[in-house]
Amino acid sequence: MEQEQEQALVYTPTHRADDSIKEEEQFERNELSIDIPPEPKEPRGWPDELCIYRVPKRLREVRKRAYTPQLVSIGPFHRYMRKESKDMENQKLIYFLDFCNRTGKNNKDLALIIQRNEDRIRRCYSEDFRLSSKEFVQMIILDAVFILELFYRKFILENPQKFSESEKLKAKKDYILSRPCIERSIQHDLLLLENQVPFFLLEELYQNGEPSTKKPTLRKLSCGFFGDLYHSWKPESKKSCFTDWVECFFCLTKTEEPKNDKVLKHITDLDSRFDLAWSQSSLNSIEVKHFTDLVRCFFRPLNRKQEGPKPNKSKRIKPLYTATKIDEAGLKFTTPDSERDLLQIQFREKNCACLIKCCPGLNLSWLLSCLPCLKRTCLVHMQCFLEIPPLRVDDKTECLFRNLMALEQCHYPYETYICDYIVLLDDLITTKADVRLLVEKKIIVNELGSSAAVTKLVNNLAQEIEESGNHDYGKLCEKLNDYCERDWNRLVGTLTRVYFTDFFKGTATVVGIIVLVLTLWNFQRLFRLSASKY
Repeated sequence: MEQEQEQALVYTPTHRADDSIKEEEQFERNELSIDIPPEPKEPRGWPDELCIYRVPKRLREVRKRAYTPQLVSIGPFHRYMRKESKDMENQKLIYFLDFCNRTGKNNKDLALIIQRNEDRIRRCYSEDFRLSSKEFVQMIILDAVFILELFYRKFILENPQKFSESEKLKAKKDYILSRPCIERSIQHDLLLLENQVPFFLLEELYQNGEPSTKKPTLRKLSCGFFGDLYHSWKPESKKSCFTDWVECFFCLTKTEEPKNDKVLKHITDLDSRFDLAWSQSSLNSIEVKHFTDLVRCFFRPLNRKQEGPKPNKSKRIKPLYTATKIDEAGLKFTTPDSERDLLQIQFREKNCACLIKCCPGLNLSWLLSCLPCLKRTCLVHMQCFLEIPPLRVDDKTECLFRNLMALEQCHYPYETYICDYIVLLDDLITTKADVRLLVEKKIIVNELGSSAAVTKLVNNLAQEIEESGNHDYGKLCEKLNDYCERDWNRLVGTLTRVYFTDFFKGTATVVGIIVLVLTLWNFQRLFRLSASKY
């Protein structure tokens, strides 16, 4: 009996410990059931309407200012700015009243168009916004009409002959367009990826609001407002000295094209790029999503078949040498002889078939360096060139390319044309010497004033960027690496850099060689004479 009591005393604590463990496990289960929501929502996917994104955090942290509007807020992402920018909010109301008076529409007619498309408009944004239907419609209608009225007045200034005196006077005295600094800030803000409204909505408001049947398309109005962003980088065709002399000789009889006609022609050329791009596409339809997408279309290459997004898992081939190293290997940098898109970088090889067969390693870079006049002869066909269209780098460059690249990272992950171009430039530019070389070759037009600033800009643009793998750039990098790794090319490049950089040094080198040869010949002749005497 005593033994049983002792056993009971021994096992009692064990049973209590088991009960406490079970209670702890039950408490943990209850905590887990509270922390995990019963029906977690999946993140927004890739619906057809989604096209306006919040810039990814990894990109924003590199340069926040490039993605944030400074003067005017468009859409719901930066609606907190509306209280701060009272002048622009008042200007939106003024534009809205002027738009209604000019088109004969009232606020109810315009609000009905927004309400009819409200769900589709909300689906265009990558986030859900806690805005009531009334607040959302009021915000979108003011922003959309502000853009339409601004573009319309800008078009009046570019084509004054088509409008009445009262309309021209009103456009000239416009609060925004009469101040180039404000107009440029508005253009900057309307380009930002987070500061957009869907293009289809603007088109519907434009078609229902404008009374004229002969009005220009909204796409053409948009090209007129953003056209100078592409015009700054559009390469100009090279002219020969004879052509320049003829134009100078006949300058008295030459009539220049009026400025307005040039602007209109430029807008028409930009607008026609869309039709050409769509004609080359195998997709059923291609539409402009918003203004960031519209500007990206300015730079999109037209020489390739557009077949829609396709994953490219091939390993990217990078150039192993910077611009200065490539130049030291004897490969010359130049701009294209004819007009070419900004992204079309090409490796121009020797195109003289007979010389390639007879002397495949012949490199005349040393001769062309000290005698530039020979570049207009057939000898230029025996030299390889890297043709890069000129790029103007100014204070607008960073904002432009960052937002285009952010759009590609979010919406076109398999068609990263701009990203591939910037990363290629980043591979070529590592030091200030690389920038100075490209500026000397007129490939980079440096308006920042400092080679270090351009180097930092290009290197920072390529940070946190994922590429799709451009097949054309891959082949280009293969050719560059193969050219620079040949010992003969590096030897000729060193010879050119040391002895034939210009006409005077090349002449001195040739004269020195001639003197050396004559001296050796004379020494040999004297040696033979002395030997014959003995």
